[in-house]
Amino acid sequence: MIEQVKKYLLNLQDDICYQLEQVDGKAEFIEDNWKKQGETGNGITRVIRDGGVFEQGGVNFSIVQGDDLPASATALRPELAGRSFTALGVSLVIHPHNPYIPTSHANVRFFIAFKDGKDPIWWFGGGFDLTPYYGFDEDAVHWHTAAKDACDPFGDDTYPKYKQWCDEYFYIKHRDEQRGIGGLFFDDLNEGSFEECFAFMRSVGDHYIQAYRPIVEKRKGTPFGQRERQFQLYRRGRYVEFNLVYDRGTLFGLQTGGRTESILMSLPPLVRWEYNYEIKQGSEEEKLYERYLKPQQWIVES
Repeated sequence: MIEQVKKYLLNLQDDICYQLEQVDGKAEFIEDNWKKQGETGNGITRVIRDGGVFEQGGVNFSIVQGDDLPASATALRPELAGRSFTALGVSLVIHPHNPYIPTSHANVRFFIAFKDGKDPIWWFGGGFDLTPYYGFDEDAVHWHTAAKDACDPFGDDTYPKYKQWCDEYFYIKHRDEQRGIGGLFFDDLNEGSFEECFAFMRSVGDHYIQAYRPIVEKRKGTPFGQRERQFQLYRRGRYVEFNLVYDRGTLFGLQTGGRTESILMSLPPLVRWEYNYEIKQGSEEEKLYERYLKPQQWIVES
């Protein structure tokens, strides 16, 4: 199981990096191969910076082992406590320079937990979501259509279920707002055979770049000024807040002693907070809050 998943993940990392470099047209990913002391984990971190399109982004592969699953993995599944584990996945976050291009995130992962005298327990997780700063209905429809395309071969209820889970997961409780327009989120997937679950994980991984690249191509030439740039930096603060307070992947990486530089590459290079920030009524910035930061049935509306 582990070798099958690892081979796919490494190919996925290669493909996504290649396609993002083609879109950027200037910068290339730098590669950092790392290994934790004691053979507890290793990975390949690839980062793109100061490009023609992307201000900063990372596409990471990692595989980690441990003697005891951390609290972030067992909080909802206490029966896993005390098991050793292997976890591997690809995780990425892309922060464009142009505020009219959304930030995007994707992750696909596989866990297997062991205990003497017991059968191994395995599961998949992952998804992708989009965080615009200035919203466009056509982009939201395209993004969710790609998400639905990823899910359709696996049952009519798959997209609605994982779309709702994404809306619920990427919710910033202390701000009472969504992080973005959502997409897909799934975890603890082990219903049916390994082959069926692995096929779904691959479909989600493969559809990310199909969902994101056309949006980047369409918006990368849109003119912008300091107003848009400052609003983008302000909204990036929400991304930081979610990742450091709620994100299970971030917490898992830190709790398992993962490589901190690779875990925190998801944070944007520049960000700002402003006390008691007020949105101008009738502005495009207000439209983001009123329309795009509230769960919508984008495909139905199209």
